[in-house]
Amino acid sequence: MFADFALHERLLKAVAELRFDTPTPVQAAAIPPALEGRDLRVTAQTGSGKTAAFLLPVLHRLLDQEHKGDVRALILLPTRELAQQTLKELERFARFTFLKGGLITGGEDFKVQAAMLRKIPDVLIGTPGRLLEHLNAGNLILRDVQVLVLDEADRMLDMGFADDVLRLANECSQRQQTLLFSATTGGTALREMTGRLLREPQHLMLNAVSELNEKVRQQIITADDPAHKEKLVQWLLANETYDKAIIFTNTRTQADRLYGRLVAAGVKAFVLHGDKDQKDRKLAIDRLKQGGARVLVATDVAARGLDVDGLDLVINFDMPRSGDEYVHRIGRTGRAGGEGQAISLICHNDWNLMSSVERYLKQRFERRTISELKGSYAGPKNLKASGKAAGTKKKKVEKKAGEKKTGDRKSGEKRSRPKNGPKPSLVSQDGLAPLKRRKTEE
Repeated sequence: MFADFALHERLLKAVAELRFDTPTPVQAAAIPPALEGRDLRVTAQTGSGKTAAFLLPVLHRLLDQEHKGDVRALILLPTRELAQQTLKELERFARFTFLKGGLITGGEDFKVQAAMLRKIPDVLIGTPGRLLEHLNAGNLILRDVQVLVLDEADRMLDMGFADDVLRLANECSQRQQTLLFSATTGGTALREMTGRLLREPQHLMLNAVSELNEKVRQQIITADDPAHKEKLVQWLLANETYDKAIIFTNTRTQADRLYGRLVAAGVKAFVLHGDKDQKDRKLAIDRLKQGGARVLVATDVAARGLDVDGLDLVINFDMPRSGDEYVHRIGRTGRAGGEGQAISLICHNDWNLMSSVERYLKQRFERRTISELKGSYAGPKNLKASGKAAGTKKKKVEKKAGEKKTGDRKSGEKRSRPKNGPKPSLVSQDGLAPLKRRKTEE
């Protein structure tokens, strides 16, 4: 029970009104040591309730300490959507307190943000890039920050924010506590950041990678080509039982193309990617949340941190390029203990990526066939022990004794060509036009 935590009574009152009775596993594990002031390194699946796991201890600390007049807590996140959702959660938990939060992300008016910073919020939530702009402009002072929180730290590294995060963390030189949360273990880069920023941290592994999103049914459907995938997507949206769906592509171009196909087929959908401005992004997410559209086509960066109730179907039009990215994608569904379904469409060039993800998760995805749209590709004919496609080896043709290769010449023999004459050209089979030499593609 939340009442068992040593939280400030005003926070417990807010939690009770929000009807948060039983803490999730990550909240039960992280809140007590966070209240003790420990640095934490927490790995927990997306949608597990980790936002409350760091917000409640942060607010408790600030309520018990005197306000010095500058920002006292900094929360860094990879995307503006996730930052906006975190601010809303903060406002819900702080409703019976005097604590105020501020939001700094890209896509908003810089001068308006500077004016907000002059009012000095207690908790500042933002994305690294825009926060650095304000720091360089002299609008942001972080010397009194007591708590630094890095949420979705693995994704911030994936997006290239490592240097920005380290710079901002160094500005919080007087901080007393650092909390780092991620959905995956993150590899060497995240371990290095943990070593540089956290002091004697307590490591909390709430879920092994292989256990993440275990309530999500994971399937693959083989496809011949992108056009076949588009037909499969339309069939799935017409025949699967779902409330809301998100379709991931690896490129903006493919996202726009698929969105156009779906709209032409009468599907109420929105598209979300990096070329969309803040107004369009907000409209797409709001329509999805409110039910004005049931389908969202998105790239990974755009959909990062997306939290929509009832989103129970994820379709990977393109297979993600890493196991961590796959975990983040399917984390959009099956949130807060709910069930969901993730379907990946696999062409011949997706197979090895899919196989790598299976090995990373130590799982085998369910194979599925849609009889009405069954294609010719059903996976590689030969597989390696790893599950990847086995390449075909070219057979060596042995020469018979005494037989020479075409074009072989005796030692010292020279090719006959008139002195100062033109070099021989490559001629097409019909003898009409010379062929251009082609560069070998990598």
